[in-house]
Amino acid sequence: MSRQERHVLSPETRKVLLGVNSGIALAHIGNYIWFPHLISTLGVEYSGFWAGFVMFLTYVGRLSATFFYEGVAARFGTRSSIIVGIAVEAVALGGMGFAHGVLFYSLLAFFVGFGSGVSFPGLKNILGTLPEKDRPKAFSSFQMSCQLGVIAGSVIGGIFLGSSMAILFLVVFVLFAGYCAAAASFIPADAGAKADPSAARAPLVNVAILKGLQLGGGGSYFLLSSVFWVLSITFLVGMPLHMEEFVSEMPVSTPFWITGLALLVLQYPAFRYMSKRLRPGQVMGVAFLAMAVAYTLFGAGQTATWVVVGCLVVVFGDILFTPSFDLWVANRMPADRLARAMGAMHFFRSFGNMIGTLSAGALYDLSRSTDTPGLNWYVVGAIALVCAGVSFLSARREGVAATSEPAEAAPTAQVPPAPEPRETAGTTA
Repeated sequence: MSRQERHVLSPETRKVLLGVNSGIALAHIGNYIWFPHLISTLGVEYSGFWAGFVMFLTYVGRLSATFFYEGVAARFGTRSSIIVGIAVEAVALGGMGFAHGVLFYSLLAFFVGFGSGVSFPGLKNILGTLPEKDRPKAFSSFQMSCQLGVIAGSVIGGIFLGSSMAILFLVVFVLFAGYCAAAASFIPADAGAKADPSAARAPLVNVAILKGLQLGGGGSYFLLSSVFWVLSITFLVGMPLHMEEFVSEMPVSTPFWITGLALLVLQYPAFRYMSKRLRPGQVMGVAFLAMAVAYTLFGAGQTATWVVVGCLVVVFGDILFTPSFDLWVANRMPADRLARAMGAMHFFRSFGNMIGTLSAGALYDLSRSTDTPGLNWYVVGAIALVCAGVSFLSARREGVAATSEPAEAAPTAQVPPAPEPRETAGTTA
């Protein structure tokens, strides 16, 4: 693409992206400082189940927030709801520095999740309502910011080995305060405004958030996304427990900066290559295959070498599945249903994470009680393999349906071409 043909973002869009991307980077730094340490600590002091249970409560909070998000955003505006959600999350994380016992951690974890469940869909809503020509770069830069935060947080987290929880969570609180300030300073008050005026009359609590979503044949992708997040959170919860037992000579956050760095380097070329050659369902199938291989590697070998190799393979799950699904939703849903679609995406993600946090801890305990190292990884690897088969089957049906539909309807089922290399530095989120 020539310099003259390159799309240039407007000053308004640049300002929005500055607030969204800088904030989400700070959030990921904070999250990847605290949760590996907390999970490994709880796993040692209590069990894998209780470590997973605390994380489970964060996703109960996120899932609960799903039913509030649309009503809160309609009444107070997307920007204000984001700021309030971040503030709730920050206060709860700050309180964790003074928590004692699983029950106290669990209560605060619920509010951490609830705040995230209000703020995160708002950020996605803002990106989804940007001009269509700006969306690929917006989603791309958002994912890039997430991965930079993952890498920085995982590396910085190693500094806090042996530190007290009070110091650890004080640092996290400061980072989330910066996240809140970035959102308040750079996101305009009218960002993410709904196109449908009747949205202001939406109920504050909407338990029918998924009703009438009109997925248009994409329901299987939403269901697969839930299972994907079960598998993804298994890595996040299971790896600190795995490291504590088998690779204690390395910091528990090491796998996360390895995967974060690999994502940063590989996400754009890998996704661009695959999305140009395969249908969305096929790309998702390859993502699940990568996860199946990686989890088999973790189970077969418990040494540092196998952890590193597995981390370099498992990243292709996020690289391929998440951007295919996100861009499909952003381009398929009309503006007046986008907030509901984002809420539904968050519902399926949170539900999958809820199940995954409990199952990851329970499967780890099962592998120890049965004296079968790696059993927890073999189980989720088998699930990933089944999902790969379902994804490829869905892609085959999608291809048959596309050939029988009118020509003008076919593009809605396709993933748009990835941006040119000079337009973006990563894949979508």
